[in-house]
Amino acid sequence: MLARFNLDFSGRTVLVVGGSGGIGNAIAQTFRGHGATVHVWGTKADARAYADVADSNLEGLHYQQMDVSNFDAIESYQPPFDRLDVLVQSQGFVLYRRQEFEIPSFQKVLGVNLTSLMACSNKFEPMLTKSRGSMIVVSSSAAYHATRGNPAYNASKAGAVGLVRTLAQTFAEKGVRVNGIAPGLIPTRLTAITTDDAKRSEAALARIPMGRFGTPEEMAGVALFLASPLAGYVTGQTILADGGMLL
Repeated sequence: MLARFNLDFSGRTVLVVGGSGGIGNAIAQTFRGHGATVHVWGTKADARAYADVADSNLEGLHYQQMDVSNFDAIESYQPPFDRLDVLVQSQGFVLYRRQEFEIPSFQKVLGVNLTSLMACSNKFEPMLTKSRGSMIVVSSSAAYHATRGNPAYNASKAGAVGLVRTLAQTFAEKGVRVNGIAPGLIPTRLTAITTDDAKRSEAALARIPMGRFGTPEEMAGVALFLASPLAGYVTGQTILADGGMLL
């Protein structure tokens, strides 16, 4: 029976929130490589502003600027597409040097990493219902362990895992599947404070049974699976993709 399933997304429309760089960008380009028309949201004014960003490749993608902490802007957004098959929410933000212990910073991180997930879900649920589509939330392995110095990031990622479960239960009767990915240590701009530091990198690798960091492309493979018919009976799950780090 599985032989009839494939990973061809031709004729499908995908929106990747946070698709301008890192894991989100790899997911966007992977869907494009499998035939989808892919739109991405990022924070910069236009696609040209990402020309010198190392982990960004916007070739073939349809870019639009969006501040996901502006919930009114999300609600009033007029999409340039008339159908949506896959919504990937890969927005992420972290503040270091104990900034997250201050309430304004704590709220700012939660606004981007958690509340905006709900805002985007509300905005695009009608389109996903019409297409009987799929939503994928990129959280973090940080949802499952303490993160010293980053209480807001930790709380937001744990909240994202819980939100996936509740939205999956809510949307199941509408034919919409909701799942998540919890990446481990993946070298991106967000994790550079660890992966680009020799001492921290060595300590981190010592905790990973596979002995290496993951790649954005490997996370994109999980997203492709979750959006495909191969995962047609999977909903409410967040797949931990961490090389065995939390075993």
